[in-house]
Amino acid sequence: MKPAPFKFVRPQGLQHALEALAADPGAKVLAGGQSLVPLLNMRLAAPSTLVDINGLPDLDAIAVTDEGVRVDALARHADVLASPDVRRVQPLVSLALAHVAHATIRNRGTVVGSLVHADAAAELPMVLSLLGGSVTVMSTAGLRRIEAADLFAGPLESTVRHDEIALQAFFPALAAGEGVAFTEVARRHGDYALCGAGAVVRVDGDAVVSARVGYLSVCDVPTVVDVTEAWGSPDAAADVALAQLDPVDDIHATAGYRAQLVRVLTRRVLQEAYDDARSRRA
Repeated sequence: MKPAPFKFVRPQGLQHALEALAADPGAKVLAGGQSLVPLLNMRLAAPSTLVDINGLPDLDAIAVTDEGVRVDALARHADVLASPDVRRVQPLVSLALAHVAHATIRNRGTVVGSLVHADAAAELPMVLSLLGGSVTVMSTAGLRRIEAADLFAGPLESTVRHDEIALQAFFPALAAGEGVAFTEVARRHGDYALCGAGAVVRVDGDAVVSARVGYLSVCDVPTVVDVTEAWGSPDAAADVALAQLDPVDDIHATAGYRAQLVRVLTRRVLQEAYDDARSRRA
């Protein structure tokens, strides 16, 4: 299939890009295009203007500090995945990126674009939610920061406005005493997950201080559940999670099957994150 007709703008600078977006409420930003272009081809999206920001300079940085990982708008999945500093400071980002599609997609797709696309079956929106990260956006009116808890409004819907460009994502660093884990189940390698889960567990000695699990491809938005009180029983932790989840039923899997995957993956990631936290004490 072919996309519906649209205007194409290749801006000469960031300000030009922002002005083009502000001038057309039906405009969309094109960065990696790995999510948007298929939607265009299937006519599930029909923007009146595409603003291609790939030619803009200085938007592909990956900055890693003790505070966390900052990823600019044009930084590709593959580059973030290849960074040893990202893996050291916030390993959950690297663990999740290894599950994103295939190498060819990761070479072109962008971390920030995946977040703004707000697909609840994608890995990175869940990771940002679980870590309590944020996205910085800009319009002709200036900058604003959107916390992960306020970013995902619904299926394929974020709170980034039509006249804004998401410039940067921030993933907080792994804190002292914390460990992480990530896993997912897909029918084929590289497919969207039928269910996925990530966990952050904090320990003090051998005792668990906090345990949180994030889920992807279960609900309409990435969902994080605090299971600290149920830590002593993996089955109880899964019950706590399912009480706050509403597994979807679609052509890929039934809600009941997803609920069973939640049970299995919750137990798995909690144990792996606990083991990871204890291993980091040395």
